[in-house]
Amino acid sequence: MLLTVNGKAVYAATGARDFDPSKPAIVFIHGAGLDHTCWQLLSRWYAWHGWSALAVDLPAHGRSEGPPLESIDAMCDWVLAVMDAAKVRQATLVGHSMGAVIALETAAKSPDRVAGLALLGVSSAMPVHPMLLTAAKEEPERAYDMMTGWCFANAAKIGGNTAPGLWMTGGARALLGRGREHALAADLAACNAWTTAAQSAAAITVPTLFVLGDSDVMTPARKGQELAKLVRGASVVALTGCGHMMMQERPDATLDALVAKFGAGA
Repeated sequence: MLLTVNGKAVYAATGARDFDPSKPAIVFIHGAGLDHTCWQLLSRWYAWHGWSALAVDLPAHGRSEGPPLESIDAMCDWVLAVMDAAKVRQATLVGHSMGAVIALETAAKSPDRVAGLALLGVSSAMPVHPMLLTAAKEEPERAYDMMTGWCFANAAKIGGNTAPGLWMTGGARALLGRGREHALAADLAACNAWTTAAQSAAAITVPTLFVLGDSDVMTPARKGQELAKLVRGASVVALTGCGHMMMQERPDATLDALVAKFGAGA
């Protein structure tokens, strides 16, 4: 599905079904350097079970035009503009990593536009190692290798994909390598500059789910638990032996957690 937002072309996958704004809407927001393809299972499942799904490509990611956005606040405004363009008044937001930060801040900023939150691979702060920040600016290929090495639990690096024949780390490295216009550098800088976790979490009133990997070294589960404690009534699902990329490492368990929280639809 192609939309026009702020005069730029924006792509959003709809789970292989026509998007119907009259149905309950669910919006999937990817993490730094990624795109809509990381949501294939979840977006398709929801699109075929009574929801209208949008798995967006942030500016300069995937099939969306650039330039990349420079701050989390700008990304929140962009998500709301995407919803407007799709004629969606209110949606459940599902975000991973940087996308989870965007979802959280959007709900805090515009609570009337958000029906629920699922925050995957997130923590109470999102600091980025200086070496990675520098590599993303000056040596992107090295940054892609660093992130691929850190994003997956050890088991995921030697196989174990639920779909036989797929290579999780290789696929992630290829996806990061598709980045353009210094999008990864902009994403990581925005995450590093994020400082409003506590006040934004305290403002959340909608049903909220945290999905955390207990072997995540990018956003450690204990830091995710810290953030969850600040959100009233939040529930937490911890995935054993899972790293940062739970949509690839534990796709079925991740989907089950969302369905248990937000319902299966029709």
